[in-house]
Amino acid sequence: MIKTSVTVLLSIGALAVLAVPGLAHHSGAMFEQAKTITVEGVVKEFQFTNPHSWLLVDVKNKDGSVTTWGFEAEGPSTLQRAGIRRSDFLPGTRLKITGHPMRDGSPAAAWVDAVRADGKRFDPREGFRVK
Repeated sequence: MIKTSVTVLLSIGALAVLAVPGLAHHSGAMFEQAKTITVEGVVKEFQFTNPHSWLLVDVKNKDGSVTTWGFEAEGPSTLQRAGIRRSDFLPGTRLKITGHPMRDGSPAAAWVDAVRADGKRFDPREGFRVK
């Protein structure tokens, strides 16, 4: 009886520990996958970090005000497989960037494609493709 109880408790504990990483990672449901937005602006910051990188872009509005847009991508290892380096998007870099916008309308999106002013294109999804 005690042996069975200990086995059951250990099994429950193991399942709980294994479930934590899955719960820590969010889905992409907050992005409107059927829509895309494209903005032009200047890189404010490139947070090249795990678990997700963020490219923050200052976009000038029609009224002259500036809105900082956040574009989420995968972590550094996936971006590096796509040929994207931290140094590709230094502060002040001009670009046009496309993404799937947030469902709630906030100025953020899932990064789909970016083109710098020099014409170089960056697709963060390339890091998932088998070569």
